[in-house]
Amino acid sequence: MNGKMKVGVLKSTGNIVFEEREIPQIKENEILVKIKHVGICGSDLHYYEYGRIGDFVVENPIVLGHESAGEVVAVGEKVADLKIGDLVTLEPGYTCGKCEFCKTGRYNLCPNVVFMATPPYDGAFAEYVAYPADMAFKLPDGMDTVQGALIEPLAVGIYAAQQGNAGLGQSAAILGSGCIGLVTLMALKAMGVTRIYVADVIEKRLAKAAELGATKVINAGEQDTVKTIMELTCGKGVDMVFETAGSKITTLQTAELVKRGGTVVLVGMAPESKLNYDIGKLMGKEASIKTVFRYRNIYPIAIEAVQNGLIPIDKIVTDTFSFDELPKAIRYSIDNKSDIVKAVIEFK
Repeated sequence: MNGKMKVGVLKSTGNIVFEEREIPQIKENEILVKIKHVGICGSDLHYYEYGRIGDFVVENPIVLGHESAGEVVAVGEKVADLKIGDLVTLEPGYTCGKCEFCKTGRYNLCPNVVFMATPPYDGAFAEYVAYPADMAFKLPDGMDTVQGALIEPLAVGIYAAQQGNAGLGQSAAILGSGCIGLVTLMALKAMGVTRIYVADVIEKRLAKAAELGATKVINAGEQDTVKTIMELTCGKGVDMVFETAGSKITTLQTAELVKRGGTVVLVGMAPESKLNYDIGKLMGKEASIKTVFRYRNIYPIAIEAVQNGLIPIDKIVTDTFSFDELPKAIRYSIDNKSDIVKAVIEFK
């Protein structure tokens, strides 16, 4: 396909502009996707506001957006499993396939990964994206591209739940009820975890957690999270503690809340990554710490869970903006954190 397309480009910190670019030409193993929906992720906001996340620094103009879904409009000569007209969700990282991590199935740890919207690679705030077909997953009948775009954050939540060894009849605490906290909540419920306590300081997020089935929500600005959860568990703590807020305070609370023999799962990353963490308390409980870096081998089961109604992923969306409103949507998401849970960009 030839022609021009519109692209939203982060030119510098706090400055997104639209540019006209050539529609990308696909290789024999790629598909061309007309983007329909893209979720706004916390990483997009962080790059926009600060120009970096840890060691990943925006040094040149970049296209953000990595939670994407759309319609296949062209296929490469060697693509057999997808056809024009299929709706797909794009897993945003594709790897070398040759390193020890790829060869042992841990491809999320591949040091040579190309990950959308992570410097220096462009993302999906564009009308068309050329992408390797083997990392594009067809959406089944009954699923739309809003749900498809949200498979990406859901994959994080499912992987976090797997890292915690979630199972029937267990208990959990989730510290932070933003998008990742909510998808972790839904994943835990789908896996049979029966008691889930969710803490945050933003009422709208807590209300959404309650709507999605949290056993109890705790406003950490008004209540002592540790004291409340320990009272609710008769002083035992919970089987799993998920830190999803990326906060120093909540990270330190995990050692207090985890049950003897339980598991702490660190999903968010505190800006102050070097913490005075109570390892002694953790060792006294023989509790484990697991961490999460993206996900691996999750997209097919996430799609299956949404298709079969186990996870109502589209319920986390609170705001929708048109692609023309992209700069406004990013700014609004930063300035109105107490009023927004998850925003999605919709393309014509």
